[in-house]
Amino acid sequence: MSKLYFRHGAMNSGKSTGLLQVAYNYEERGQRVLLAKPGIDTKGAGEIESRLGMNRSVDFLIQPDDDARAVYAAHAAGDDPDALLEHVQVPPVACLLIDEAQFLTPGQVDDLFRIAVLDRIPVIAYGLRTDFRTRAFPGSARLLEIAHSLEELKTICRCGRKAVFNTRRVGDKVVFDGDQVAIDGADVWYESLCGTCYLEASGGQLLA
Repeated sequence: MSKLYFRHGAMNSGKSTGLLQVAYNYEERGQRVLLAKPGIDTKGAGEIESRLGMNRSVDFLIQPDDDARAVYAAHAAGDDPDALLEHVQVPPVACLLIDEAQFLTPGQVDDLFRIAVLDRIPVIAYGLRTDFRTRAFPGSARLLEIAHSLEELKTICRCGRKAVFNTRRVGDKVVFDGDQVAIDGADVWYESLCGTCYLEASGGQLLA
């Protein structure tokens, strides 16, 4: 049976780099992969970007109201409505790779589970576990509940300890309120911190 994998980590833990490496490994062996991410993530305009400078266009975006399994099936069959040619004979998909999986809805995560179990396609989802307020993203919470395999990708805090929390900054100021989703912009950026540095920044509070 194929499985649904959730590889999670704090910001800058190498999630996108790992995804692109997995895609390369499959394709080096002549196997076909599909890459996708939620449409709500506007950073990169339909691309997966690594901090190491690697980037690659996704095969499709999953919009908030999409049936993720149906969208996957159309692209797996070569029925991309945006393609110049439809119904082109294509090789079978060996693996589906999802970036920024925290932005999926719980129902779309259930769709990924169905792809793995019913369609027998391994699905590897990469994403954050919690937001800047230490709250689980809905997509991540569902992945933690139903994924066959969980793997933490580790990174370090500025102090050298293991980073576990994500902090939102506006300029140089750490902020603890606002919408859960705010894609990096001119003033908004994120830093991953260990528990000690997070509590120092938050005045000793866990803000869930």
